[in-house]
Amino acid sequence: MRHLLSVGSLSKIAEFLVANGRTRKTLVNSRRCETHGTLPIRCVIPMCMALIAPSSATFADGPLTLWYDEPAEVWTDALPVGNGSLGGMIYGGVEEEQIQFNEDTLWAGGPRSYAREGAVEHLDEIRALLLEGSRQSQKQAEELAMETFMSEPLRQLPYQPFGDVRITFEDYEEATGYRRELDLNTAVTTVDYAVGETTYRREIFSSYPDQVMVVRMTADGPKRLAFTATLKSPHEDSDVRANGSMVILQGAIGEWDLGDNIMIPGTLTFEAQLAVDQSGGTLETIGGAISVKGAKSVTLILAAATSFVDYKTVDGNPSERCAAKLAGVKGKSYDALLQNHLADYEPLFKRVSIDLGPSVDAPTDERIRDFASSQDPGLAALLFQYGRYLLIASSRPGSQPTNLQGIWNDDLRPPWDSKYTCNINTQMNYWPAEVTHLPECTEPLFSTLEELAESGAITAREYYGADGWVLHHNFDLWRGTAPINHSNHGIWPTGGAWLCQHLWWHYVYNLDRTFLAETAYPL
Repeated sequence: MRHLLSVGSLSKIAEFLVANGRTRKTLVNSRRCETHGTLPIRCVIPMCMALIAPSSATFADGPLTLWYDEPAEVWTDALPVGNGSLGGMIYGGVEEEQIQFNEDTLWAGGPRSYAREGAVEHLDEIRALLLEGSRQSQKQAEELAMETFMSEPLRQLPYQPFGDVRITFEDYEEATGYRRELDLNTAVTTVDYAVGETTYRREIFSSYPDQVMVVRMTADGPKRLAFTATLKSPHEDSDVRANGSMVILQGAIGEWDLGDNIMIPGTLTFEAQLAVDQSGGTLETIGGAISVKGAKSVTLILAAATSFVDYKTVDGNPSERCAAKLAGVKGKSYDALLQNHLADYEPLFKRVSIDLGPSVDAPTDERIRDFASSQDPGLAALLFQYGRYLLIASSRPGSQPTNLQGIWNDDLRPPWDSKYTCNINTQMNYWPAEVTHLPECTEPLFSTLEELAESGAITAREYYGADGWVLHHNFDLWRGTAPINHSNHGIWPTGGAWLCQHLWWHYVYNLDRTFLAETAYPL
């Protein structure tokens, strides 16, 4: 069951249920979430209920949890955590835990303009061919534009996976009572199961205030934890070593094949550091891994960083950045790390509540499967809040904006490069931000718009002989703004204008005149 819906697809639910929820305060409760739609939510509920056939069901109180009674077998079944920059997909295996993780500045390629010098010299000829209005002249215009008007290179660069945390357990046979869940109220993923008389538990979250991912493992019963932990990377130019109580992954992004014999050199280096803190038992290094035996509890702390500084600069030191993050949490107990995380997350998430009715007490994949034939209105509320959760997890001040897959990607060649598609997808990601009372989550988008205005000014001059700035239908980490892929769809110069709509919405919802004067209007 593919449950990892995109922020964009879930935003449709958010826009429908909340933007149109003017009147029913008993259903939508937000301190400042003002709405202005035309279809009140009192109409939405009967419409939803009309699609649900009567049936017998066991109802729960409707906790905001996605839960499953078996581990994930494929990436799209894993549970996502994130702090805006550092994201993880939790598989929840019993024999082996796999946490595939990403850091939002790890991309192929490096700083470049993409703008073709002198493209404006061919603009009038392309326009004249289009204005002739025939199929032949349309084809000629497309061919001329492909030769003279598209970006250099023709395609942009993809977002990259960082690596995996792999934890291999010794005591896993005949596990019972398995449960894997993501609690949206706390942004904590847990895995629980028993082997004999011992109950094992894992708690995983990605902390925004501490900028690390935390994995807590405990054993309650006569047995103790016994496992081996390491880091892995899909990148060829990478190395893993263990040193004391830490596993270190270092690497570099290699040359990227764009096709048509075009090779783009990689410029970014990266590093992840996994620190191990155990209570009781023994710890030893074995090659590039750490082995722990006989521990009652263990906390793993993951820090990850790249050499990215900004879209023009890639000379940062990922090793120093990771070390600084781990130094910032040194000596903090697990409870202190958790409380830091909750103190940051809960005030954001709990601003808005929605009650559409009871929830069926069943694993989430079964609820989705049976939705058309069951009475489970709480599932719509869960999806609504899941969309808000994904935005919080993938877009926080100081991070990159939410890309096509949020911040979660396990593929070296992801669909559409997991870039920023701004002929609707990037906009969709941020549609829920203001209307579901998450204005802070728009900061990465607005910071990026300022950078796009810089690179887009070059494109406006080279392509249209114009002042101001322009953005076509895609951009990447390197803030490419020129038309890409093919002339029959890539020459679409209104991406920047559409994204600027979010600036106005931010003002409408927050009435911040300083923002309007100093950020929105200059763009």
